[in-house]
Amino acid sequence: MEENINALDELHKGSCMGMDAIHFILEKVEDQSFKDILDKQYQTYKNINEDIEKIYPKYNDGKPHSTGAMTKVMTYSGIEMKTMNDTSNSKIAELLMQGTNMGIIEGRKLLNNKKVDSEVEHLIDRYVGMQDKYLEVLKKYL
Repeated sequence: MEENINALDELHKGSCMGMDAIHFILEKVEDQSFKDILDKQYQTYKNINEDIEKIYPKYNDGKPHSTGAMTKVMTYSGIEMKTMNDTSNSKIAELLMQGTNMGIIEGRKLLNNKKVDSEVEHLIDRYVGMQDKYLEVLKKYL
């Protein structure tokens, strides 16, 4: 039971971080086709979050962990610093790919190292698959 809660919390935090990063970086993107891709990725993170919130009560009475205010500030500040002199599609794609890779690594660890229920495993697999997909899409913008 505890492994399911931990996995859902980690997944929720990761998808919240992805949404935050996209939200913060979208204002810097001028290419409409790139914006459209990021909007779709944001929506996919949001859908995964909603699915986590639906099944979370089966495992815990509380709410899934989200990113805290400090993490959001650090994400925003990092994006601001790293795009201060370069807001090209290539730079933005590079930053997003770094975060996406961290999400893939965390998701793979959850899949490989935890014994979770099949519905939790399915969500983790969906999360990792979505990130794998968008990693390939982002590569085209480098």
